[in-house]
Amino acid sequence: MGDRSDAAQPDEPRDGDRGTSGLDGLGIGEEPAPSRWPKVALWTGVGVVVLGGAYVGAQWALSDTVPTGTTVAGIDVGGQSSDEAQATLDAELAPRAREPLAVEVEDRTTSIDPQAAGLEVDTAATAASLTSFSLRPQRLWEQIVGGGEHDPVVTVDDDSLSAELEDAAASLDLAPVDGTVSFEGAEPQASPAQDGTAVDVDRASDVIADEWLVGVSPVPLPSGPTEPDVTQDETDAALAVAETVVSAPVTVEVGDQRPELPPAALAGAASFPAVDGDLVLTWDEDALDEAVLDRTKDLESDPTEARFVFADDKPTIKGGKAGAELDPAALTVAVDGAATSTSTDERTVAVELVPVEPESSADDLKELGVKKKIVEFSTPLTDEPVRTQNLRAAAKKVTGVLVRPGDEFSVSDTLAPITVENGYSVAHVVVDGFVKDEIGGGLSQMATSTYNAGFLAGFEDITHKPHSYYYDRYPEGRESTMYVGQIDVRWKNDSPYGALLQSWISGDRLYIAVWSSDYWDVSSSTGPRRDVVEPTTVTSDSDGCAPSGAGNAGFTVTVTRKVSHDGDVDKDEAKTWTYQPQNKIVCE
Repeated sequence: MGDRSDAAQPDEPRDGDRGTSGLDGLGIGEEPAPSRWPKVALWTGVGVVVLGGAYVGAQWALSDTVPTGTTVAGIDVGGQSSDEAQATLDAELAPRAREPLAVEVEDRTTSIDPQAAGLEVDTAATAASLTSFSLRPQRLWEQIVGGGEHDPVVTVDDDSLSAELEDAAASLDLAPVDGTVSFEGAEPQASPAQDGTAVDVDRASDVIADEWLVGVSPVPLPSGPTEPDVTQDETDAALAVAETVVSAPVTVEVGDQRPELPPAALAGAASFPAVDGDLVLTWDEDALDEAVLDRTKDLESDPTEARFVFADDKPTIKGGKAGAELDPAALTVAVDGAATSTSTDERTVAVELVPVEPESSADDLKELGVKKKIVEFSTPLTDEPVRTQNLRAAAKKVTGVLVRPGDEFSVSDTLAPITVENGYSVAHVVVDGFVKDEIGGGLSQMATSTYNAGFLAGFEDITHKPHSYYYDRYPEGRESTMYVGQIDVRWKNDSPYGALLQSWISGDRLYIAVWSSDYWDVSSSTGPRRDVVEPTTVTSDSDGCAPSGAGNAGFTVTVTRKVSHDGDVDKDEAKTWTYQPQNKIVCE
C-alpha cells in the first residue's frame, strides 16, 4: 500500500493500447469534425421562404386582374380589373340576359321569359370569381397561359322557373292520341293509339339553370313519353268486339214477328266512345228501335185518351185504352247480348211489347165528378146567317172542352185559329167604334156565353171586357167581347171538380152549359141604369167608315156577385161598366 510511483500516467498510454470508444483514429481527448446537414436544411428553408413569398406576392399582385384570354359566355374580359370586367359584363351580358330564351323539344320550339322565370345573372359575383385573391396554383397558371371560358354566376328562383316551364310545356308537349274504333258502313275501322311527349319540368329546370347564356339556342329540354288514355291494346280489344257485332245478323222475336237486323243496321246503331280509358260498345236505343220497326208491320199501337163525348145530350166517357210499344232499353240489352256473342245460335233474342197507358184514363175522368149540368145560359141569335154559321163552328170547338180543377179556360185559345180553313166566315165586327167586315164576325156572342158560364158557375174571373155599346141580346154589364191577341175571356176553375163545357144552337138561340158537381153557391144582381146618354149623329171622314143608324143609349151599370161554399163567402164582387151611346154614323 502506498503511492503507486511506477503506475502509468493517464496521458501516456502504452504502445498498442487503444480506447474502447469506437472512434477509430481519434486519440483520447481529440475533438470530432462538425456535420454539414444543419447548414443544408437552413439554406433550404430560406429558399422555400423566399420562393413562397414570391408566389404569394405574385398571386397578390395579380389578384385584381382577369387572366388574359378569359371569356364569360363568349364575352372577352381578359386583362381587365374586377370593376372593368363587371362593367363589360353589365354592358354586354346583362342585355342578353333579358332576351327571351328559346327552348325546344324535338322539332317544337317556344321561348320563356328569363325575368318571369326568376333567372338573373350576377355580374359582380362573376367578376369577383375571376379576380379575387387565391393561393391556388391554377390561378397563377391561368395568369401565365391564359384563362379560357368561364360560366357566369346566375341565380334561379326554382318556383318561378318551374311555373314558366309549365306554361311553355303547353306549346312543347305533344298530346297522345287515343285509339278509336268506328264503322264504315258495316266494316269496323280502327285508328292506332299514339304516345305523346311531355316536358320533364324538374329535369328541364336543371338544364335551364346550367345552359342559360352559355349553351346552344334553342336549349333542348328533356322530355318523356306520355301514354294515351286508350292504348293500342285497348283499341285492339274493342276492334275485336266490333268485328263480332257485324259478324252475322241478329234476329229479334217480338209478338208474332221476327225482324232480322243485318250487320249494316247493327253497325249503324253501335259506337265505341271512350269511357275511363276504355272503348265501350254503346248502342243508340232510338236507332235500334227504328231498325226493328222498319222491319215489322203495325207492331206498335198508340193509346187512346179517355175523353168526354155527348150522347143523348149527356156526357159519357170514351177511350182510355192502353197501347203497346217496344221498350228501347230492354231491346238494347237483348241486342247487345246477341251481337257480342260468337255463337250463331245465340244471335236470336226475344223481347216483349210493353203497355203504354194513356195520359187520361176512364178512371181519371170519373174522379173529376162531372155528373150534372150546373149551369145553362143562352142568348138570342141575330138575323144574319153568316154570323150564325160562325157561332155554329165555335160551338163545336167549345163542346167537350174539359177544364180541370186549377186550370184556366180561354175562349181565344179554344176557338183559334180564326180562319176560313177552320170553318169561319167573314161577317161584320165593331172595331174602334166602326163596323167592319172580318173573318169570325159574331164570335163575341160566344165570348159572352163562355163568360157567363164561368160567372154563373162561381169560377174566378181572370179577364174579360164588355162591349163599348150595349146590345139588347146580352145581359147588361154581364157580357164580353173578344179580339184575338187583344181581348180574351179567361176564367179559372177554382172548384175541386172538373168543368165540362157543352155548346149548341137550338131554334134561334145559342146555348152553353157547364157539367160538373155542385160546389159554389152563386147569387148576383144588376143595378139600375144611371148616367144615361142618348145617341146623337156623328159625321166621319175616316177610312173604313160605314154608315149606321142610331142605336141604344149609353149608360153606366153595376153588376154584383157573391160566391160562397158551405155558407162562407169566398168572392164578393161589384163590377161597373159604362156603355157609350150608339150614335148615328154619317160618312163624308
